[in-house]
Amino acid sequence: MMQNAPHLEDAASCSGFELTTEGLCRSILARHQDTICVRKSAIAVPRLKRILEAALDLSNRGGFQAMSLRDLSRASGLSTGGLYAYFDSKTTLLKMILLEVTDLVQRVLGRPPATLAADPVAHLRWLIDTHLHLTEALLPWFTFAFMEAKNFPPAERRIAVDSEALTERLFAEVIERGTKMGVFRSDTSPLLPAIIKPLLQEWYVKRAKYRRRGVAIETYSATVQGLVLSACLSDRPGQPSGSRQVQGS
Repeated sequence: MMQNAPHLEDAASCSGFELTTEGLCRSILARHQDTICVRKSAIAVPRLKRILEAALDLSNRGGFQAMSLRDLSRASGLSTGGLYAYFDSKTTLLKMILLEVTDLVQRVLGRPPATLAADPVAHLRWLIDTHLHLTEALLPWFTFAFMEAKNFPPAERRIAVDSEALTERLFAEVIERGTKMGVFRSDTSPLLPAIIKPLLQEWYVKRAKYRRRGVAIETYSATVQGLVLSACLSDRPGQPSGSRQVQGS
């Protein structure tokens, strides 16, 4: 868990989710009972964690398609037969990962604090900051979902596309609400929600670049917030408290 993001902990708590690999494994175990043969959580979760961590590491280094079950067996320390107790094909394993990432975004970002309903600016800031910290906390999962998308089979590619559309829709709804309230300009580009997503993806896809430059996540988040608000924030009076401030988080 990211200790410098208490708001992310709050969001995860409200969604009833634990933002750890173990938490995702427990969710996968519950979601895929028809595929996973091992029923005892005390056994299944640690082994599934080994499988998924190995699969994500191998995929993010050499590609999911290039990863063989022999590679995964060697990296996870489980026999090939042991792997088949959790999934019947690489496509099933792929779907497990994608569905979990998609569900995670929906559960965390789709349940903002109730106090944000009256302040679209604060809500927009919260969406940006929470998304960034979410991808930071589970970096290998989100890197995998982005980097492998072009190689997904049609059904799994649709899951990835729908996940991106979901995130865009969350931003669009907040901007639309703020426009109706007069907080955001009426001429705000309808493309703005679609433009925000690549700014968020930039953080985890090119994480090494920002690490080399010594850019902290707080700095990156504040910069994205400033760019987005400069593109939509109204200069009219009567905005919610603090909403006219563009820089910072």
